[in-house]
Amino acid sequence: MSNNDKEVLLSLKDVQVTFNNGHKKFVAVKDVSFDIYKGETFALVGESGSGKTTIGRAIMRINELSNGEILFDGKRISGKISKEEDRNVVRNIQMIFQDPAASLNERATIDYIISEGLYNFHLYSNDAEREAKVDKALEDVGLLPEHKSRYPHEFSGGQRQRVGIARAMIMEPKLIVADEPISALDVSIRAQVLNLMNHLKKDRGLTYLFIAHDLSVVRFISDRIAVIHLGQIVELADAEELFLHPLHPYTKSLLSAVPMPDPQIEKHKKLLVYHADQHDYSVNQPSFVEIKPGHFVWGSEPEIAEYRKHI
Repeated sequence: MSNNDKEVLLSLKDVQVTFNNGHKKFVAVKDVSFDIYKGETFALVGESGSGKTTIGRAIMRINELSNGEILFDGKRISGKISKEEDRNVVRNIQMIFQDPAASLNERATIDYIISEGLYNFHLYSNDAEREAKVDKALEDVGLLPEHKSRYPHEFSGGQRQRVGIARAMIMEPKLIVADEPISALDVSIRAQVLNLMNHLKKDRGLTYLFIAHDLSVVRFISDRIAVIHLGQIVELADAEELFLHPLHPYTKSLLSAVPMPDPQIEKHKKLLVYHADQHDYSVNQPSFVEIKPGHFVWGSEPEIAEYRKHI
């Protein structure tokens, strides 16, 4: 999945994550491979339980891989790595969490929450420099320096998520894993947070892995979208290409669930329900095939032949 004129920042190769409770093994992520290019927003979309957060946590080295490898900036970051390389991952890959209330320490001031990474990595020479960095981080996300002395419960959900973004940004990371960063927020606040993330991306040359369950959210902020179902990536394409020419039936079912602003169209819209048993893989085993440049789909040979007719 290489694109010659773009620099790969993160690469997943045949990644598998298995959970084992002693009696039973559960494969949460199956042979997932994709590249994320420097400076792009790569969206990973699927419903609850599809394995998208598991992939995010594997990149952050929280979930161990049972197979495959993850490369960041050309170096392997999965499995056993040195302490120094582990710190490098923590410094350069930051996460924005789904629930801004649960991901902030209620007993700590905003000043301490945002400064924590600076303390851990000694990224300041004196307290005045640290305070200046915190003030700048707050201003960059639309909050005020005087908010520093407050606690998370004194803020709204949208403001708390801005604190979470400031905490990630102050580390000057190369990659941000945003795990459903707006799903816990009011609809009116969502666009503000998305616009903020987009602005910071352009301003700082950031790269995002944006995890979501809603395709309509990612359409306008993503460069490329990968659709995941039960731990398997079933389709990957440029954002507009995926919306204009979806091929896999699961992608089509997700798109059919996107609400339409026109009430007449919405009224007559047909919801497509996806059933995994509509595929017959007993004879022809499926594989991930590039149907046209940059557009990949999961399917057996007869399915791929059928998909090619619709290009």
